[in-house]
Amino acid sequence: MRSLRVPLLKRGRAHFSPVITGHVPLDLDVFCLDNSDSKKEGVGRTYAGYDGFAPIAAYLGGEAGYCLALELRDGTQHSAKETQYVLERVIPRARALTSAPILLRWDSGFDSERMFVTALEQGQGRVDVLGTWNPRSFDVEGCAADKRADATTAWVSPHEGKRITTWETQGRMLTLADGRSVRLRRILRLTERTIKADGTALLFPEVEIDGWETTLAEPIETIIALYQDHGTHEQFHSEFKSDLDLERLPSGKFNTNALVLSLAAVAYNFLRLIGQQALLGKDVPLRHPVKRRRLKTVMQEMMRIAAQRTLHARRVTLNFDRHCPVFKVWRTLYVTWTADDWLPPVAARCT
Repeated sequence: MRSLRVPLLKRGRAHFSPVITGHVPLDLDVFCLDNSDSKKEGVGRTYAGYDGFAPIAAYLGGEAGYCLALELRDGTQHSAKETQYVLERVIPRARALTSAPILLRWDSGFDSERMFVTALEQGQGRVDVLGTWNPRSFDVEGCAADKRADATTAWVSPHEGKRITTWETQGRMLTLADGRSVRLRRILRLTERTIKADGTALLFPEVEIDGWETTLAEPIETIIALYQDHGTHEQFHSEFKSDLDLERLPSGKFNTNALVLSLAAVAYNFLRLIGQQALLGKDVPLRHPVKRRRLKTVMQEMMRIAAQRTLHARRVTLNFDRHCPVFKVWRTLYVTWTADDWLPPVAARCT
């Protein structure tokens, strides 16, 4: 199933929208599948607080989110464990699909030197990385006290009782296999609250620190905005769990469930291609324009349409109803996807 992903997206002429820096985002994340009250192989206590699996997924393209990896993992497996091998599989696929530079984004669960090194080595100069910095034993209170005492600190107050300051420091130094050294940038943001959201005044201020490490040379505000956009991938997780009904995997065998997820990734990409190329055009039988259709919408509007399949004179024909609202859309898709005689002849017509 893995070998189908790149040819499928190439044949479908998938479009990968870049972000403001010109990079195509590649989002890596682990999510949880709730399989409580079951004895399936691999089920364990996940970070979400219930028993289940913790598969890892990678999505290419910000608004579309084509799936380049969906690999099943035990529920107890740490996010970063063996993920460098996932990068070795995913990054070459992304490079094969787009000539634009790639921006790899991940959260603090993947914050390790090995991950950065693997990403940069596999990227071969075409991959930048933006990941959440894990503060671990960082002295937040001491940092806040230093910033308050520094008269040059620039504070921004979005509303009463909250102020924010951001600054940049040097991140870790990486040494790649070819001998090159790469210095990461570390972006830090300190938030101080003296009034809670419900209006309660605090005797002592609450402070929290956020940080990111990156190879990008963009301004601080751009770096933070690019990472905030990373949250879009949570919607793709939900489509696997709800639209494709994969919250509870069907088998008690781990390998069988891993195969099911591999097939689900192919189905996801098929439906996403249909949605992006068919349901966003002028002949769309839908109500309002959007940048992306959910898989559930694609299935309702495009897949659950009555059509008769007939075989005559060595040709397969799909006969749609005379007033079928998606006939033009399917015909356009057929012409686009079979332009190079990739598929056997199939005719589509209204009857």
